[in-house]
Order: sequence, then C-alpha cells, then structure tokens
Amino acid sequence: MKKVCQASLLLLALVHCQVWAEDEPPRFGGPDSVERVIDADRTPRGGFVETEILDPFKGWQTGLEEDHGFSFGADYSALTVHASDVLDGADDSASGGMLRLYGRWNLTGDGQASSGGLVYKIEHRHAYGDTAPSGFYLGNVGYVGLTEPPFSDQGTRWTNLYWRQSLNNGRTTLVGGFLDVTDFVDVYGLASPWLHFMNLAFSTGSGSIDLPNDASLGVAAGHLFDNNVFIIGSVVDRNGDPTEIGDGFDTFFGDNEYFSSIDIGYTSAHSRIALDNVHLTLWHADAREEAGAPSGWGANFSWSRYYNDQIMPFVRAGYTNDSGSLLEKTVSVGFGYRPDPTTQAPGDLIGVGFNWGEVNENAFGPGLDDQYTLELFYRWQFTQQLAFTLDYQYLQDPALNPEEDTVHVWSLRARFAL
Repeated sequence: MKKVCQASLLLLALVHCQVWAEDEPPRFGGPDSVERVIDADRTPRGGFVETEILDPFKGWQTGLEEDHGFSFGADYSALTVHASDVLDGADDSASGGMLRLYGRWNLTGDGQASSGGLVYKIEHRHAYGDTAPSGFYLGNVGYVGLTEPPFSDQGTRWTNLYWRQSLNNGRTTLVGGFLDVTDFVDVYGLASPWLHFMNLAFSTGSGSIDLPNDASLGVAAGHLFDNNVFIIGSVVDRNGDPTEIGDGFDTFFGDNEYFSSIDIGYTSAHSRIALDNVHLTLWHADAREEAGAPSGWGANFSWSRYYNDQIMPFVRAGYTNDSGSLLEKTVSVGFGYRPDPTTQAPGDLIGVGFNWGEVNENAFGPGLDDQYTLELFYRWQFTQQLAFTLDYQYLQDPALNPEEDTVHVWSLRARFAL
C-alpha cells in the first residue's frame, strides 16, 4: 500500500484539486482551509441582530486585497464541555479557547484562476482550567475519540505556512510548506470543528485515519478533470511539531517518516466539490521509531450531496490496518440542515450524526466494546461575526469506561470572526 500511494503521487506530479467555480479565484482545500475561511467570513450570513459597526473595517480589508493582493482574517473561539459521567477522580467538564490569525498574499498572477501566493495561519490554543477539551474524552470520559480536537493547551503554534500555486485556469494547484492535512484529506462540507460537528467521528477520517500533526512539512497537490473527476495527493512529515516548525526540516529530510494519501472522487460541478462529493481516500503512515508509533494504512469512503441549498445528507466509512488510529472500523451517517436559507439568518444550521466505531486493538488492546455515538447541534448566527453552537452527544458503551453504559455530553461553542 505504501509503494502504491507514493508511486501514484509521483506519477501525478503532486497536483491538488480545489473547491471553486470557473470564475472564482483559486481556493485550496475544504471548509477549514485558510482561503475558504476568509471567503466564508466575508459572505453575508445575516444574523439575529444586524449591525454595521464593522463595515468600515471590512471595507478596509477589501481595499487592502484589491490594492496589494493581501487579505487576512482573525477569529476567537471558546468552548465548554460537560459530561454526565466520568472516570473516578476525573473532572466532569473542560473549557478552552483559541485565537487564530490567518491570511494569504497573492504575489504572482492576478490572484484569480492562475496565481501564486503565501498562505499562513498562527494560533494560540489555551485551556481555561486544568483540563483542555481535546483530551477530555480519552482522559476523563473513557471514550475512544476526541471532541473538538483543536481545543488544546499548546499555546502559540503554527497550523499553515505554505506556498500555493494554481495553474490551468484553477483546475490544477500545487502547495508546499507546512501543511494541515485536514484541509484536503477526506474533505466534505460538514468537517469543521469550528462550525459543524464537535466529535471527530463526524470530521476528517471519522476517527480511523492516523493523522499527522498540523504544520507538518510536505507537499500536496491535485487536479480536477473536465468530467468532474478529481484526484488529490499528499506526502507530509509524520514528526511535525506545530510549536517548533523549524525542526520540521530536520525530521522531514532526516527521519524519512511520512504520511501519504490519495483521494479520488467525483463532484457534480467545479464550484460544489465540498458539497456534492463522493470520494475514496487511501492513506499510509510510516512507523515513527523514536516515538514508538507503528506503521499502518487505511481506506475511507465518503458521500455527501447538498439538495436545494438547504439539506446535506452524508454517509462516511473508514477502515484501518494496524497504525495508531482511534478506530479500526467506523461508519457515520447524518445530515446538515439550514432551517430557511432565505431568512434573515441564513447562517443558522442544524446537524444530526450517528456513528458506530470499532476500537483499534493495535492502539488500545483487544476485547473492548464497540462504541455508538449520536450528536445533535444547532448553530445560531447571532450577528454576521458572532455565532453560538449548542451541542448534545450521546455516547453508548465508552470503551475505556466499562462502569458506564451511557454518557451524556453537553457543549457550548462561540466564535467571533473578523
């Protein structure tokens, strides 16, 4: 599997497919990629309360990009999580926040279909107490999974710092630098932990991909063919450290331990690749000798389709052979639903998801129960810049907590974006 992945990537010249229309500028990756986030935050979402306080600032942002090719954004997100039952002696809640600064600077071309630019994202991730939300499920609840994995207590760290080059009127793109593979591996329209589901079971890999760290040095690339078939490939460092990205040159060229992937899929239209999308993801992770992490490979399938600009059902599944992923087999089904996209607040969103997961014996040992997860959320767009998400999760048979048959988890997330 490793040889197949890497040989195919070289054959394809590492070209990565995009998510934009023919007359739109190039945008790399899924809903959490920097350029997608910038564009989404500038798209009118309405809101329960209308305000024009930030209109002058937004106008200055637009002018900066038009005059100098530089655009930027920032947001702050906060999260609190509470569980009905936890392991003995563990806290029953966790809270944290995150400040993100991100942007792009188009330096070649016209910034539209064929251009090159620098893309960056730097963050400060912090817990409000002793427990960060990212480790709450494994350490406190005894559930093999993650809720809101980005909400850790790492402090200042990088997520992206790379060059993006688009070609062929935007149908071909190459990127190289420090990458976050969740921007482009196994992408679908409800994968964002800042905007959508909070449980990793409904995000990239559905818990079955042994993902590398963010800000891992590597290359990613792909192409969208005329018949709307797309292919995506990547090779990145498995030992990347987002708090010390400079060390990535030593580990990439010295340790030679890589994560590689290929996505092959079909979309109904160039502009709807994250919305109407069926794809197969194949991946391989080398062993990390110093960390004692095993090698492995896997396959993931995903289907989603956005009907009438209102409802998006999805079916996703994954399988892992060896590796240190959370789950060995997983199936997720569900949908996202906009109550009424023509109302004053088209940013409102309802999400429902159900997951079955078989715990990875290679990582957690044999004989553990299968887990079942139900998640429901409602995202309320209070203003154009501010959204609140109320979330409920029902966890059945948490594998590392045999004393509990069921655990109920309530969460509240807020995001303010400029």
